[in-house]
Amino acid sequence: MQVCALPLQVVSIKRQMQRKKTLSGIERMTPQSDGMEHVRDGDDVILRLDPGDEIHASIKSLSEHGITCASITSGIGRVRDIKIGYLDSNGIYQTVTHSDSMELLSTQGNLAPGPDGPFTHIHMLLSDNGHIVHGGHLFEATVHVVAEIHLRVLNPEIMKRKPTQSEFVALNLCQQG
Repeated sequence: MQVCALPLQVVSIKRQMQRKKTLSGIERMTPQSDGMEHVRDGDDVILRLDPGDEIHASIKSLSEHGITCASITSGIGRVRDIKIGYLDSNGIYQTVTHSDSMELLSTQGNLAPGPDGPFTHIHMLLSDNGHIVHGGHLFEATVHVVAEIHLRVLNPEIMKRKPTQSEFVALNLCQQG
């Protein structure tokens, strides 16, 4: 039996099942299939992604639970079908694709309201099986084993994403008060 010090609610996104954690343990429910889960404690969100979950789509889906603006502070796990890159001096993204799975060493970024709905801007550091590190702007990645991501929820009025003349979608900081 698992015991938690605080009453927290774990939300399963794909299954739409809920398990309530209390001081007396976890109320167990039989899952239909694996899927992303998150738990929120104040402004902190811990997100667990399972095999087959796509990183960007999963984080964007938090908006269905009222989380529309957040800082992605950390993430670890193992992912595959990875497309990363960088924005060159002409404002054009240069990308590389890795189909093999890699260890997810670090994840940073943000979730903000964008021109077409929730928008994620994510950078990652990854290690291949030879311990060579790869990194850059994340275009896509699918969870191979697991991904564990921490987000800090922010006021959605403080930032929004706006298109630019290049491929980059800029962060627009909003004035308060």
